[in-house]
This record gives sequence, structure tokens and C-alpha cells, in this order.
Amino acid sequence: MKLNKIFLAFTFVFIVAFAFGQDVNSQARKFNKMLALIDMAYVDTVDLDDLVEVAIIEMLKELDPHSVYISAKEIEKMKEPLEGSFEGIGIQFRIMEDTLVVVGVISGGPSEKVGLMTGDRIVKVDDEIIAGVKIDNTGVAERLRGKKGTEVTVSIKRRGAKNLLDFKIIRDKIPIYSVDASYITDENVGYIRLNRFARSTDEELDSVFQKFESAGVKDIILDLSGNTGGYLDKAVNLCDEFLKNDKLIVYTEGSKMPRIEYKSTEKGRFKKGKLVVIVDEGSASASEIVSGALQDWDRAVIVGRRTFGKGLVQREMMLTDGSAVRLTIARYYTPTGRLIQKPYKEGYDEYAQDITNRFLHGEFMNVDSIQFADSLKYTTLVYKKNVYGGGGIMPDEFVAVDTTLRSDYHIELLRKNILFTFISTYVDRNRAEFKAKFPDVETFRKTFEIDNKILDELLTEATEAKINIDSLTIPTLEQNIYLKSHLKALIAGDIWQNSEFWQIYNEFNPFFKHAETIILDDKQYNSLLKGK
Repeated sequence: MKLNKIFLAFTFVFIVAFAFGQDVNSQARKFNKMLALIDMAYVDTVDLDDLVEVAIIEMLKELDPHSVYISAKEIEKMKEPLEGSFEGIGIQFRIMEDTLVVVGVISGGPSEKVGLMTGDRIVKVDDEIIAGVKIDNTGVAERLRGKKGTEVTVSIKRRGAKNLLDFKIIRDKIPIYSVDASYITDENVGYIRLNRFARSTDEELDSVFQKFESAGVKDIILDLSGNTGGYLDKAVNLCDEFLKNDKLIVYTEGSKMPRIEYKSTEKGRFKKGKLVVIVDEGSASASEIVSGALQDWDRAVIVGRRTFGKGLVQREMMLTDGSAVRLTIARYYTPTGRLIQKPYKEGYDEYAQDITNRFLHGEFMNVDSIQFADSLKYTTLVYKKNVYGGGGIMPDEFVAVDTTLRSDYHIELLRKNILFTFISTYVDRNRAEFKAKFPDVETFRKTFEIDNKILDELLTEATEAKINIDSLTIPTLEQNIYLKSHLKALIAGDIWQNSEFWQIYNEFNPFFKHAETIILDDKQYNSLLKGK
């Protein structure tokens, strides 16, 4: 049922009537009378509970893109990415204009393994159309979750692709950790990949930092690419590890909320040494607080692509039936006063399309396609270099997306879930030999190579899965090297854990390669840090 916007405007005031005084009370009475009239006189039978829920959802869209309603059934499931674990395909999602949009792919999970990406729109699940049918979060969970080992096929619409893409995904147990990977490079640089800021983040990072301290690590690469955010206090605590005492990290402010400042303390362990932070268009909210604060204080070189641009603070408020509303109550600002939040005045639809629009505009490939107004210009607090507000954090060193790395063959292997099932079977069959020959990942990294025997076995699997090899573009030498490197990393991750996967994978990861080059070159590092 289409609801008039005037009707929608009454909904929220009805919910909070007794909290905000007489004006709200009068509007609440008006809304209540409207419901009574519908119940008494409307031509058809109407479920008032459903009517109110639809009104709340639609009305919140009129406020901002991040104020959301959560039904009583959905509350616990919404907390899982920050607090729990589950069995499923391993994505974070939002329903935007009746379409399921992937807003995060859980590292190491089944969806990442087959190649799902942030921004993908899931149109079908096992041949059932779920777009345009008013599906809710519960309906999504019912279709995508399931017991470990069961299979589901999703059809997605991806930016730049003319047709729907099908992916076979094997559900798995999805452990939710903050730290995807941590290790120390041959040059004694510490690497941390952080995927979210959750309840366990402080404890996980403390263990990593202790390991770095014991090894005498001074310089760190902090990888926040794809980090969708999380708890504000965890982001503040991470900044505290790197900033000198009494430095403003972030402040929040709203028309009904006074300014609240968060500052660093004396407790940090890495207040000196070089620091490079990796970000991309999937880095949002709390990860933007970290990168923004470190950039404003000229404490780190930021590498990658412009971040997502979420700078709105939500507070979860319970409603009378056990449901809740996450209502935006303030905005985040970096130490220089930059607003992290990107504009949303053009409406919900345009906001939801922003990442796709960036891609189509060429922002992922060419830094010159990104233009900032002079009115959004700020200067950093130590070296006075120019930085910009207006939505997201622009890195000091741009890294273009490389669309040529994966061959058509490689992409098909991912889409049909052949690559990961093949590696799992291959490693299980040879695990004892691997363990005997490679006692640690360093030996494996330096001596193991993907040979033609492995590639031939993989080709057989691909042919049996009905991949028409002859119809695909012939891979380039670089694409073949990339596939071999990916296979090697997957084997390492299967034998050991996620950190070992990233230790191998980062050898051909453009983000990491840029970051490592910068952190090992004092002249380049200082030049980027100072904006010279």
C-alpha cells in the first residue's frame, strides 16, 4: 500500500510522543485518529501492525539513509556482525528500495571465496526472484542462511555487467573476528588487516600489538580496506595507540546532542614510527574516523581510494513491542572539523547508487575524476597540507582498481565455486605431505610453486563443471601469474589460517604493494606525509 508522505510524517512523532512535549503529543493524537479512521471506515480489512511498520520504515527514509527500523525478530540478527557468529554465506547486507544490496563481504567466508563484492545486488536465490517483492531481513536470512555444507545459488546484478551473474555458494560457519590477519614482513614491518570494530577488537588488537612489541616492530601497515565500521569507542582506542597524548580524535554533534570530544591518552604503544593506512570505497564509519584522525594529525600516510562517506551517529532506541529504531542523533567530525558524511539530499535512491556512480564516473580508475570544491578544503594540523571534507576520506596516495588482473577463466572458477572446493580437496588429499615438506609458512612462501600438474587437475574440474574454456578470452601472462599466486595463497590459508593466506596474497595485492613501497622509502613516506 502506498502511504502519503503527510501520513508518514506523523508516524515517528506518534512513537516518541511522551518524550518530547506538547507539539509532538498533538501530532501523535492526529496520527492515532488517522489509524482509528482507517480501522473503522476503510474499504478493505487492514492489518494496523503492518501499516504502522511500513509507515515507520518509509518515514525514516525521509530523514537520512542510516536511520533504520528493526523489527523484534530482526534485533538479535542485526547484532551478529559485531557480537556473534552464524552459519550462512557470509555477507552483510541492506535492503534498499526493495533490493538486497551487499554492503560487506565477511573475510574468509563463502561469499568472499566465490567473488561476491560490495555493491552487488542479489536478484535471485535458487531461481526465486527476491528483488521487487518487498522481502525483509527475515526473508533474506531464511533464504541465505542454512546448515554448513549446504549449497545455495545467488544471481546478482553487478555494476558494469550486462547480464545477471550466477554464483554457487557452499554455506559455512561464519566466525566473526575483527582481525583478519596479522604478521611481520621480512623487513620487520607489522601488517594488520581489520575488517570491523566489534566488541572483541580491543582484545584481538592487544594480542597483535604485544607480538609486534616483542619483535621490535616500529613501522606498521594498517589495512582498513572493506572495513564497514562498528563501535566508536573501538575506533578511538585504536587511534590512541598511534597518537600522542591529549590529541582530538573525533567529535560528534547534533542539533539535539551537545558536542562530545574523544581524545588520545598516554597509553599508546606505537606513537612513533611510520604508519601507512589502506582504505577503499568499502571503508566506512569507524574506519573513516581512524583514517581521518590519523590524516588530520599527519600521523599516517593514507593509501587507496576515497572511503565510503558515512559520518552519521546512530543510537538504538527500543519501542513498545520489542522492536527498535536506530535513529541518527549526531554527525562525526574529524579533528580539523571535516564532515565525514557524504551528501544525501538527492534522496535515498541516489544515495544507494553512490558507489556504482563513482565506478561509472571513473573514480576507481583515475584520481583526476575526483573533484572537490574549495569550500570543502581544510589543512592538516601539523604540516598544513590540504585535505577535503564533503564525504569520505581521500587518500594521500591513490591506488586504481585493476580490472585486468583476473582472466575470464579465473572469474568463472570463482563464480562456479570451483576454485575453493578444488583447493580444499587438493589440500586434504596432500595435507600430510604439505606438513612434512613445509613446517612453516615461510618455507612454503619461499619454496612452493604451483606446477602444471595442479593446473591440469584444476582444468579437469573446470571442464567437468561445464566451463566452456574455448569460449573464454586467452589469459595474459600476468593473469596466469595472478591465478597461480591466488592458488598458492589459498593453499596456505587452508594449511594454516587467514593470516598466512594474506601473507601470500599480499605479494600481488596492489594496495599492499603500494603501502609497502611507501613505508620502506623514507623520502617517499615523508613527502606524502607532508604533502610535498
